[in-house]
Amino acid sequence: MSEVTDDASSPVPAEEPGRQVVPLLAPRDGVPDVVTTAEGVAKAAAALSEGTGPLAVDAERASGFRYSARAYLVQLRREGAGTVLLDPIPTAADLAPLADVINPLEWILHSADQDLPGLAEIGLAPATLFDTELAGRLAGFERVGLAAIVERTLGLELRKGHGAADWSKRPLPDTWLNYAALDVEVLVELRNVMAAELDEQGKSEWAAQEFEHIRLAGPPKPKADRWRRTSHITSLKTQRQLAAARSLWQAREDLARKRDVSPSRVLPDSAIIDAATKDPHSIEALRALPVFGGPRQRRHSRIWLQALEDAGALPDSELPPKTPPFTGPPPASRWARHDPDAAERLTAARAALAALGAEVSVPVENLVTPELVRRLCWDWAAPEDGAEAAIDGVLDAGGARPWQRMLTVPRLATALRAAAEQKGSGDD
Repeated sequence: MSEVTDDASSPVPAEEPGRQVVPLLAPRDGVPDVVTTAEGVAKAAAALSEGTGPLAVDAERASGFRYSARAYLVQLRREGAGTVLLDPIPTAADLAPLADVINPLEWILHSADQDLPGLAEIGLAPATLFDTELAGRLAGFERVGLAAIVERTLGLELRKGHGAADWSKRPLPDTWLNYAALDVEVLVELRNVMAAELDEQGKSEWAAQEFEHIRLAGPPKPKADRWRRTSHITSLKTQRQLAAARSLWQAREDLARKRDVSPSRVLPDSAIIDAATKDPHSIEALRALPVFGGPRQRRHSRIWLQALEDAGALPDSELPPKTPPFTGPPPASRWARHDPDAAERLTAARAALAALGAEVSVPVENLVTPELVRRLCWDWAAPEDGAEAAIDGVLDAGGARPWQRMLTVPRLATALRAAAEQKGSGDD
C-alpha cells in the first residue's frame, strides 16, 4: 500500500461498516523526473525490463484543447521497476527500446479504449490486456470510475485532480505529475483483486474475451454526418441553412486539424448556428455577428465567409436533407408507427435482456450492444426452423463475442418467438 503524507484530513468511513478509506496523496517512491530524452528512454526501458509481472499503463491527452487524441504524457509502472513518466512528444522517434520491452507484456489500463489508439500512434501496444474499468462492469459494480473501484476494493481514496487539464502544456506542473503518477500507483494491485473477483463469479473467460476485443479494436470509425451533432442544429429551418452549417463545420474541422486545436476553441457551435441562420454576405456583416467580430476570429473571416458562399452556391440537389438518412433502423421511438411488429419484438428483447442482466449482474449494454439488438429486431424474419442459429449468425456478424452469444441467443430466441405468438393470437 502506498505511503500517504501527513495531512489534516483523516480517513473517512467506507461503504462497509467499520472500514476506513485512506487518502492516497503521493506515490510511495515519490514523483519521478519526466523522461524527455533518448538516453532517458533507454534507461527507463532497462529498468522496466528488470521488473516482474504485468505493466500498469495510463496516458494523459489534451481533450478539449487539442484536435488529436495523441498522448502528451505516458505513465508506466511495474513491480520491481517503479514508475516511469514519459513525455512522448520529444521522444517520439526514440521509443523503439521501450516498445521492445513493454509491448510483449500484459498491460493494465482503466478504460483502455480511451488510451490505446494514442499509444498505438507512437508504436506502443500490448500483447495482452487487462482493463480494470471493464472488469468492474462485468463484476456488476455500480460505479466503475478508477477512484470508485480503488476505494471499494483497496480502501484507498484517489482524489479528483487534473484529468481534464491541458496536458500539452509545458512544463507540466508538479501537482499534475503527482496526480499522473498516482493513476498507475495501485493498478497492479487493483488488477489482482479484480481478477480474483471475476474468477469467483465465474466470469474470467468473459473478461478475457472482452479484453482481447478491446485490444484489437483499433480507433473508432468516424460517424457519418458528424456535423449534425452541432449543438442546436435542429433550430435551423431550411436545407440551405443546414448546408451553411455543414460548410462552416467542415471549415472549422480543417482548421482545427491543421492547428491541432479543439474545434470548439476554433469556433463555438453557437457561432456556426448564428451565421447559418443570418447568412451574412460580406466580411463586415459577418464580423457584426457575435464571436466573429472578436480578435481571434477576425483573422479567419475570409475562411468563414468562403464556407458560407460555397454553401450558398450549391444546387438544390446537393443540399443536405432536413432529416438525416438512416443507414440502419430508425430511432426506436418511431418503430410503433413505422413497424408495430418490430416494436413488439424490440420490447420483448429488451425485457429479456434486462432480466438476464439482472441474473448475471452485468449491464445490458455489456451483454450485447443496443444497436445490434435494434438491427436484429428491425430486420428479423423468423425462419421456419433454427431461430437460434439465425440469431447467433446475426450477433456473430455484428461482432458479439462467444460468451455474449452463449448467454443472449437463447433469451432473444424465446423473446422473438413470444412476440410472434402474441401477434398471432392478436390477429385471431
